Amino acid sequence: MVQAYGADTDNGSAEQPGHRDSRFRALGRRLRNDRGLWRRGILLALCSVLLTLLMGVHAQIPNRLGNLGSLVETFLPWAGLLIPLLLALALVRRSATALVALLLPVVVWLNMFGGLITDKSGSGGGLTVATHNVNAGNPDPEGTAQQVAGSGADVVALQELPGRQVATYEKSLADRYPYHSVQGTVGLWSKYPLADTRPVDIKMGWTRAMRSTVATPEGEVAVYVAHLPSVRVKMHAGFTANQRDDSADALGKAISRERVARVVLLGDLNGTMNDRSLNAVTAQMRSTQGAAGDGFGFSWPASFPMARIDQIMVKGVEPKASWTLAATDSDHLPIAARVEL
Repeated sequence: MVQAYGADTDNGSAEQPGHRDSRFRALGRRLRNDRGLWRRGILLALCSVLLTLLMGVHAQIPNRLGNLGSLVETFLPWAGLLIPLLLALALVRRSATALVALLLPVVVWLNMFGGLITDKSGSGGGLTVATHNVNAGNPDPEGTAQQVAGSGADVVALQELPGRQVATYEKSLADRYPYHSVQGTVGLWSKYPLADTRPVDIKMGWTRAMRSTVATPEGEVAVYVAHLPSVRVKMHAGFTANQRDDSADALGKAISRERVARVVLLGDLNGTMNDRSLNAVTAQMRSTQGAAGDGFGFSWPASFPMARIDQIMVKGVEPKASWTLAATDSDHLPIAARVEL
């Protein structure tokens, strides 16, 4: 009885691979005999080519039509969501042409954004900085200030400070940061002495940018705080960003004239690193998120972050880590970075 049971078991297990192989052979024959395998899905293949062109030549999309180029560049990483959709449709259509064409946007997207997927943060870094657009209508300024300070940052920049709440932020941060300055609607708090603090003209008509020299134990660092004008998407005007673009140019010129070798920019730039309109700034500085972050680091809107418009950028400084902080009562997420001087 034992031998018979063993024989039956062996025969069953011996036949299973054969059945599996036969199924694969049958599938292979069906695919070889399917004359429409390469004919179907031409439209899907064309969609893959268009998606590739959108990502590959986005810089050539003109801004004359409602700043369309900048709008596309702001949300360009999300173009990758179309890839799994096209893949699913290609499989449903059983189209080899669509599957092969899909390799084009996959390669381009990975080349552009694949480096942001992995964690590039490292150890070291003697200075931690943080920045947060606190929102003028924030119902809990004291809690927001304490939460950002709880990150352990040595230097904190805040934007969109309404005059009626400045005293609250100053009082909430006084114990941790003995040095601070508020210029217009932006402010800087530091554990280290500040010097040569002054507003920066970014063509707004009122102060929304400043600079200060922070005397850290490792030497001087010029810290800029900026809140560039907001952009709007309007039915009759498209992506209106002309004032933001002019302010970005002015900020870039101010930073280019900076005499201190090590520079950190903290603020809400209302634009991503892909947005060509910020070239006056991005061409001379590095994004800490791009160099040493974990993921995309989207910061806005806080309820469902879709873009990183809050930035920490450096020049003459080595980024070691960059990350987003927990949400506050603002519509932006605070962000932080650790840098080596």
